[in-house]
Amino acid sequence: MKDQSFLIRFRSSCILMLITVAAMVIGGEVLFALLLAISLIGMMELYRVLKMNKSILAFTGYIFCILFYMVVYFNKTELIFPLLIGFLLVLMGVYVFSFPKFHSDQVTLVYFGLIYVGIMLSFIYRVRILENGFLLVWMIFIGAWGADTCAYLVGRKIGKHKMAPVLSPKKSVEGLFGGILGAALIGFLFATILKGELTSIKNPQLSFAIIGGCSAVISTIGDLAASAIKRNHEVKDYGKLIPGHGGILDRFDSIIFTAPIVYYLLQVL
Repeated sequence: MKDQSFLIRFRSSCILMLITVAAMVIGGEVLFALLLAISLIGMMELYRVLKMNKSILAFTGYIFCILFYMVVYFNKTELIFPLLIGFLLVLMGVYVFSFPKFHSDQVTLVYFGLIYVGIMLSFIYRVRILENGFLLVWMIFIGAWGADTCAYLVGRKIGKHKMAPVLSPKKSVEGLFGGILGAALIGFLFATILKGELTSIKNPQLSFAIIGGCSAVISTIGDLAASAIKRNHEVKDYGKLIPGHGGILDRFDSIIFTAPIVYYLLQVL
């Protein structure tokens, strides 16, 4: 039974990795469409936590997610803040005119969902369209999945001090530092190999090491935040879309936090 479960998880990981690599390499409309679809599914999974994924509030969230992605696609970033204000106004309108059908907590979750899932994931696309974006975008995954792998290996070997015993009993302080150092090292090596191609970065080796280390910390918070939400609502997994892994939010929880951090660090380093 354990062997079968491992095979299902391994096969899903391979398929997910192939799709991810292909989308990042191709970029453009393919990556944009994939991220929009992933964002909508992720928002639906989050809304399902309160059993409202098919409500008018939820569909309002889906519509504004699509509108937000259109704003990003056409590079009309000055419209993002007005869009968020408009989203809040529409949500409150639905809340007021359908009262008492919905609770204020549900309105808050729907608004939160657009920012937490839709907006945060869109930064993958925003990094990809930067100069040298076809290389820079991999730092998002180095900072999330690379750090997670390093943290797991170090934590399994020497981990003794629990970092968040209630949320994730297997995560250790030693593992966290292993993830930070591991992601920084991978970022440094990545920049060393591709230094000649990274024309938009002044000191790619130092910059990528910093980005990797910082992303490792943020990705850990993202992972634990997703777990906390599930614990609050007594949910084991957000979905069943990815066999052996759960839903979109179960697999992309750390990516959600890492993507915007990588984007903004690239602006200042």
